[in-house]
Amino acid sequence: MRSGFYARGSRAGEKKTADAITEELQKEVERIVGECLSETCGGDGVDLEAIEIYVRSSMHEVGRSLLERVLNANGAGYQGSSIGCGEGHRSKFVGYREKEITTVLGRVRVERSYYYDAKCGRGSCPRDQELDIERTGFSPGMRRMMARVGALRPYGQGEEDIRELAGVEVSAKDIERISNQMGSEVERFSRMEETVVRSAASNVIALKPAKVMYICMDGTGVPLLPRELIGRKGRGEDGRARTREAKLGCIFTQTGVDEEGYALRDEGSTSYVGAIEGAKDFAVRLLSEARRRGVDQAPEVCIIGDGAEWIWNIAGDRFPDARQIVDLYHAREHYWELGRALYWTNQKRLLGWAEERRKELDRGEIRSVIRAIKRLRPGGEELQKLTETTIGYYTSNAHRMRYHEYREKGLFVGSGVLEAGCRTVIGQRLKLSGMHWTLRGLNNVMALRCCIMSRRWEDFWASRATA
Repeated sequence: MRSGFYARGSRAGEKKTADAITEELQKEVERIVGECLSETCGGDGVDLEAIEIYVRSSMHEVGRSLLERVLNANGAGYQGSSIGCGEGHRSKFVGYREKEITTVLGRVRVERSYYYDAKCGRGSCPRDQELDIERTGFSPGMRRMMARVGALRPYGQGEEDIRELAGVEVSAKDIERISNQMGSEVERFSRMEETVVRSAASNVIALKPAKVMYICMDGTGVPLLPRELIGRKGRGEDGRARTREAKLGCIFTQTGVDEEGYALRDEGSTSYVGAIEGAKDFAVRLLSEARRRGVDQAPEVCIIGDGAEWIWNIAGDRFPDARQIVDLYHAREHYWELGRALYWTNQKRLLGWAEERRKELDRGEIRSVIRAIKRLRPGGEELQKLTETTIGYYTSNAHRMRYHEYREKGLFVGSGVLEAGCRTVIGQRLKLSGMHWTLRGLNNVMALRCCIMSRRWEDFWASRATA
């Protein structure tokens, strides 16, 4: 940093006027332009990339100096000879402490007034709270950048991205720490909204009226570190778990159909919630988001799931008036699994049998599907058990499989939106090769990803600014 451009603000109020700072800034810009012009007049052609990087680096240097001047121009947060400590004591002014923080422009030094409470045995710098840099070496803007990168990319790649795209050096470990911190803050933001929405649910009005609101939920296994799985049973040969189920819910709306009568999802209407947690806690999370989206005013609400018992328990308990629909493609998988087990040596017969079941299912004729399965003569205990399980699946879900009726009403019959969400929200970041998470780390990153992909990132940061 150039000493000629940097001048630390004094506590006595020594600072230059805004006009003087602007004049210095203009001189710096003129210097940079002059150096760039001299480089391009050598006759070897113009290296635009080199000029771009040079100008960015130079402007960062100027910006750091200017930011440092601004941050240190108001007396370092001095609030008198003593301040209240919050517990009835007085913290006395001791002196000034300098702190270096990393900002989106690079590293800057901030001078802060330091107060100490002898009775509590604690010191504090009010300026840290004012600038939102308590217990951290990163500015709010830098933390925002790091959390977003950490949510979207592996931490090591995020380190490279920030260096390449922003010209700022941070470590992968720092990105991980900040991502965890901001993920926890996003979770608190969500919990705060739950409280607000719960107290004013009847007053929540959707900004865009929709014909139907859809609520979908599912679970997918995510790899955790061995210490996070101690005592948990799994499907492996040794009986130990390798993953835990991350529950994901999505909510979207529909206002119309296409020319052929198929449902159309409202663009940009999908929001996500999720975490590794029990069904009871997840139900609260999902209900809060549904209320925020205006579920109590929606003309029709549909729950779409794959048939898992916990899904329908949540549906019946939290959304008792909603229409329940088993995802059509999961419903098809069950007769296909049975058909392949029975006719794996006769492909032609398998395809013919499965096609008849498809037609019956599409027409909502579940009794016909069940009768066809009952007519089978499976050999062996395993096939008999699979047959009975399949019959039980269709029998218990028959009232959720009236697909002909749903399509006549122009409703969705598949959970493709949620399936895509499981890939984008969870799979593309949390299930990459070689990854093993702590429970805390996974839930924090999942909170960030749900926030970003629900287009609520700005809402979260706005709430921090007004807190």
